[in-house]
Amino acid sequence: MNPSFKLILALVISLEITFTNHLGGNLIIIAAALTYLIIKRVAWKKLCRLLLITLIPAAALFMTIGYFSPERDLFFAWVLVSRLYCYVSVGAAVTLTTNKLSLIRSLEQNCHLPCKFAYGFLAALNLIPRIKQNVVTIRVAAQMRGVTLHWWSPTLYFKAILSAIAWSDQLAQAMETHGFKEDAPRSAAQVIGVEKRDWLTMLLILLIIQIVIIALP
Repeated sequence: MNPSFKLILALVISLEITFTNHLGGNLIIIAAALTYLIIKRVAWKKLCRLLLITLIPAAALFMTIGYFSPERDLFFAWVLVSRLYCYVSVGAAVTLTTNKLSLIRSLEQNCHLPCKFAYGFLAALNLIPRIKQNVVTIRVAAQMRGVTLHWWSPTLYFKAILSAIAWSDQLAQAMETHGFKEDAPRSAAQVIGVEKRDWLTMLLILLIIQIVIIALP
């Protein structure tokens, strides 16, 4: 499916389940998303880690609504927990199976996202591993001076942010040097088209979800 259509579908599903209290529908969406991830051969460790991390806020939410709220509504607590897992599983179905570069290119070409935002997203994605490496380098440099910077130390992240700002300025200057202009016409290294099956797949999934929500309590 077209990457932009995947993202739009995930947003529509997330928005719809936000305003409905269908436990059965939520469970079906979770099962469908996990099945899709398994078909796409996403690593089991990654899936289990994702589900276990989500279990912490889900358990807190369930205990708060089910046992400590005035109504003590266990059904609504299960609905909220399933809704949380819906968000996570649907989001994972997009992020773990879609190439990020293809998604940004699709948003620029198919959804007419302004190029400054597209290149901004690309820069942010490339910046994340550099920040991680900077954090490691800063900690090692501090240890060589006899200073221990823990992962919660504000100094550690302040220095990493300063490095990221300097790198972003260098990137902006490099783009201007290479003649980048926001409104200038440009060709695409990879053309991402929209096919009829993309429309049919998205509309069919949305139709099935509407049937499930209407048919189930």
